[in-house]
Amino acid sequence: MKRSMQRILTTHTGSLPRPDELRSLLIARETHESYDEAALETAIQTATHAVVRQQLDAGIDVVNDGEMSRLGFANYVIDRFTGFEGEGRFPAWADRLDHPDFVGRRPTGSKTALRIPSCTGPITYKDPEAIQRDIANFTAALQGVQPTDTFLTAASPGVIAGLLNNQYYPSYKAYLEALAEAMRQEYTAIHRAGFLLQIDAPDLSSSRHLNFAQASLEEWRRTITLHVEVLNAALADIPPDRIRLHLCWGNYEGPHHRDVELKDMIDIALTARVGAVSIEGANPRHAHEWKVFQEVTLPAGLLLIPGVIDSTTNFIEHPELVAERIVRLATLVGRENVIGGVDCGFSSNADLPPAVAPSIVWAKLHSLAEGARIASQQLW
Repeated sequence: MKRSMQRILTTHTGSLPRPDELRSLLIARETHESYDEAALETAIQTATHAVVRQQLDAGIDVVNDGEMSRLGFANYVIDRFTGFEGEGRFPAWADRLDHPDFVGRRPTGSKTALRIPSCTGPITYKDPEAIQRDIANFTAALQGVQPTDTFLTAASPGVIAGLLNNQYYPSYKAYLEALAEAMRQEYTAIHRAGFLLQIDAPDLSSSRHLNFAQASLEEWRRTITLHVEVLNAALADIPPDRIRLHLCWGNYEGPHHRDVELKDMIDIALTARVGAVSIEGANPRHAHEWKVFQEVTLPAGLLLIPGVIDSTTNFIEHPELVAERIVRLATLVGRENVIGGVDCGFSSNADLPPAVAPSIVWAKLHSLAEGARIASQQLW
């Protein structure tokens, strides 16, 4: 993990807007409609090449492939694993249930809704070539450019378990462990390719109101402690400084009044054997939680990647606001321990058009880079 002693570096969370042609092909694959596999692969390669350069043009230091090959940030594993043949359903968002007049972003019964089958058999990693294609496409896209660092994303066992129901394994722990063992191969492949591994783990935060709304806080804390223990076992062979962990409370515009507070779970998240933790810090529900670090001390060597721009609204944050958010946190945890980031992905589930217009996404990232430049001037 690159640590800068001269300026604030910038990154983002993973997913970026896909071109319309690519989205159409990904949706066709997802819904088992007829599509041209060669055309899809070409579209992924072209989009990956373009998105790398767009990130660099925007001033982003630590870049990725934009998740161009995936329609969903977590359910992509069902095409890489055996065992998922049953019918599933999206969990109910507790905050939305409190407000039935709120119009959710995903239409019920949408033909393009992501597949969410349940586990009905033993899980094995059946398609190791899929991650190798992602690696090859990203490697090719990096030819001729030199970003500060690079990363690829992979879902945590806990977030997969929360999305895809278990109907096969005798216990929740056994299900998590089976998922972790399968994902270990993907984690290792990303590391061996020389990229930072980002673990997408919203289960450590958003599962409180998504999967465990009826549990007590202590019961839920015990559950996510198990999630971290299982994840750590899967990451045991990868140096922590080559791993970053992303937390979020659900990447959607909505009430969010049932989100668990950062102070009620950050101690558990910080036991993950990783070199950086990405948290939300820009949206109206969580922008105040930088204050947690007035009491919480970062473990030695850990980097913090606060979201300083929101991923769900079309407001373009002013660079001065971005700088303010960076400076006040850097003042608490150390300027060398902060990388400017984004609350979540801009297109985590791309079966529907992104909430933020693509041109605005890039304007926001430009603002992130400019805000980091201003913050660097103030901090050094």
